[in-house]
Amino acid sequence: MGTSRMFRIFVVLGSAFMILLIIIYWDDVGASHLYLHTPVSPGPKILHPPPQQRPQTSRTPSFLSDIDAFVNQFLEPGTGEPTDPALTDTSNQSEKAEERYIPRREWKIHLTPVAAELRERQEQRRRLLQEMCANDSVVFPGKNRSFDDIPNKELDHLIVDDRHGIIYCYVPKVACSNWKRIMIVLSESLLQDGVPQRDPLAIHRDLVHNSSMHFTFNKFWKRYGKFARHLMKVKLKKYTKFLFVRDPFVRLISAYRNKFELQNEDFYRRFAQVMLRRYANQPTPPASVDEAFAVGIHPSFSHFIQYLLDPQTEKDMPFNEHWRQVYRLCHPCQIQYDFVGHLETAEEDAEHLLRQLRVDNVVEFPTSHRNLTASSWESDWFSTVPVEARRELYKLYEPDFRLFGYDRPDSLLNE
Repeated sequence: MGTSRMFRIFVVLGSAFMILLIIIYWDDVGASHLYLHTPVSPGPKILHPPPQQRPQTSRTPSFLSDIDAFVNQFLEPGTGEPTDPALTDTSNQSEKAEERYIPRREWKIHLTPVAAELRERQEQRRRLLQEMCANDSVVFPGKNRSFDDIPNKELDHLIVDDRHGIIYCYVPKVACSNWKRIMIVLSESLLQDGVPQRDPLAIHRDLVHNSSMHFTFNKFWKRYGKFARHLMKVKLKKYTKFLFVRDPFVRLISAYRNKFELQNEDFYRRFAQVMLRRYANQPTPPASVDEAFAVGIHPSFSHFIQYLLDPQTEKDMPFNEHWRQVYRLCHPCQIQYDFVGHLETAEEDAEHLLRQLRVDNVVEFPTSHRNLTASSWESDWFSTVPVEARRELYKLYEPDFRLFGYDRPDSLLNE
């Protein structure tokens, strides 16, 4: 009797333990991956056939069967972008949504298609990325490594929105502040009086760049441990992935203007003082940015280029994100991006992207804070930079030029 009783006790305790594990899994992983099975990747896709009608029978809901259904949905391959409800059979939609765990979302339905030239533009940009990644003449560090080989620290620019199935790789000095605002609005991570903030421009700049406002791939390790890399790859397969880029040399001009022509104490201490000591014959530069600006001292654009080309720079630390190459920030040869925006066509691309994501009824891209650094300024800015230094700089950023379709600046390199 004693042995039989102990056996029953172990069975009960084991069952309770398994149920507890299921509940923890459901609460921790299920909610954060609710949209994994409803990808919004572009392109025509085929929907799963609707489930066959079954006779209405009264049955008691099974918790375990619900878990099985969820796990199956979590692991099944993506089915592509949902078709507009107006163009499909809408019968039994609510029943299918509940059975397939598809969240109810108010997709915006457009009666006219996206302009053919915009679709072709995206196709060309994506195709160029694939061709350049397969082209042996385009060589850069890390090009041929796998996604698993990318250090976790190098994935901190990939922002994830599980609510809408979106991954955004932000590139500083390419309208990233406003795209971060968009991601905050979509993820509903900022509440005002208990209500999600809906106006991107109402989000203060300090919050926009606060890492706690964004869930990035770099944070997966703290939440999911050894399963993190697998979940990243699932999301990369299911979600719509986008980034925005710009002419690499113009991006450098913009970074210099923003960080060194304005009084930025952090960048002055970390970078400007180094440039002044190395290249401007200032062995003891002013202690603070206020003192430096008061006497008219700050590194020139030529000093900044010298700093980028100096081998000692990356020996001391990796490039700062504001001038780090896009291929190092976003890994375009390991991640197949669904949308590649250019700052030069920002308004058209933003409208196209938000429409493709079907969230253009939720948020609009702010156009009032556009960066004003123009491509036409390149010749003026580089006039103080020796031609040989310009050529070395091009080699440093050549992968970005070629990956994203920017012309080689011959007028600067052949003088």
